Amino acid sequence: MKLSKEIYRERRQRLMSALGDHTVAVIRAGELATRNNDCDYEFRPHSSFFYLTGFNEPSAMLFILPTGESHMAVQPKDPEREQWDGFRHGMTGAMQTFGMDQAVELDELDDLALELFDGADKIALLMEDELLRDQALTWRDALAARARQGAVAPTSIVDLSDVLHEMRLIKDAAEIDIMERAAQISVQAHTQAMKAVVPGMMEYQLEAELNYVFMKNGARVPAYNNIVASGCNACVLHYIKNDEEIADGDLILIDAGGELGCYASDITRTFPANGKFSEPQAQLYQLVLDAYHAGLAQMTVGNPYEAFHIKAVEVLVAGLVKLGLLQGDVEELIENKAYRDFYMHNTGHWLGLDVHDCGRYKEAGESRPLQAGMVLTLEPGLYINPDNESVDVKWRGIGIRIEDDILIREEGPYVLTHGLVKEIAEIEALMASK
Repeated sequence: MKLSKEIYRERRQRLMSALGDHTVAVIRAGELATRNNDCDYEFRPHSSFFYLTGFNEPSAMLFILPTGESHMAVQPKDPEREQWDGFRHGMTGAMQTFGMDQAVELDELDDLALELFDGADKIALLMEDELLRDQALTWRDALAARARQGAVAPTSIVDLSDVLHEMRLIKDAAEIDIMERAAQISVQAHTQAMKAVVPGMMEYQLEAELNYVFMKNGARVPAYNNIVASGCNACVLHYIKNDEEIADGDLILIDAGGELGCYASDITRTFPANGKFSEPQAQLYQLVLDAYHAGLAQMTVGNPYEAFHIKAVEVLVAGLVKLGLLQGDVEELIENKAYRDFYMHNTGHWLGLDVHDCGRYKEAGESRPLQAGMVLTLEPGLYINPDNESVDVKWRGIGIRIEDDILIREEGPYVLTHGLVKEIAEIEALMASK
């Protein structure tokens, strides 16, 4: 999945308009990471670098002038290295394919930086990138040392994170199209898992079903480590061992999403290994589902971000009291956060090039209003620790989460992960049809 170079050019221009005159921005693609000995992980560019370029080769460096004019330092064309490691775009490809105004090879990086920073007031970069920050200081000092030759060094280094992250937070039509395609690939993967599971399988065998569907449809890697958690493992929020046998009577919690064109999807479904919810499982599952629907109704333009979490918590706490897992007044239990033994995470997060995507959750200390173009997850859950002796034994070891990807629109929330069953009757019917 690729976007046009015009989209990336417009993003760079918009970024620089927000940063103001006399500022030059610089951002790195990132480096190859060693897996073991002389084997590297497959390269994935830094999300913000990719957002501005679409370029996916390691070691590249992007510079953007106040006008939006863009320069990049890239790996050189090298037939011998390309024989071993694969095709490189080189300088010509950076300009022709990716719309750079100028490109140089990496051995000219320092000269390019000194040329572009000379006369600028500010260097803008991601302050989290300590290596680049140190390199930028070196370039600034080198220019300052040339003052007698007429060079003018930047006077400050500023963080471009806030501007760039806010840009990334509001998705354009092209991004939404890719994200919906990624979501629908993941819908297929979860559906396949529900159809394939049988008691006695290993969790990793079920994980293989997910990965097969992801890769078959072009999502070559998961957006994050797959969680395939059966039985009590579902109470571990970031369980990724996926190495235990699935028992008859277990619930299985799968939290998995494919990545397409560097864009993430993120889905969780919980379903019975044998195709039929027990009564306690169904009672807790329906409570989480009710919280999901209550939260979804709050995901409208202008509502504060925290509204869907607040509503989901209200439903969960009232249900826990009704079922006897909590005792007391619902409002007091919420105020005292007594529910945190059973529900310890927020009900969603931004989604985009990163599975926990960038962007502020608050403005001036207040939960920010939802805007059209935001994409976020909706994921209420309940987790009853198997060692929790304060609740009836029938509840212990049950972990449930239901998660979809939601696009905020003027006409109301749109579920990008549409088509994946979540009602109890729908799940049981799908599993009975395999």
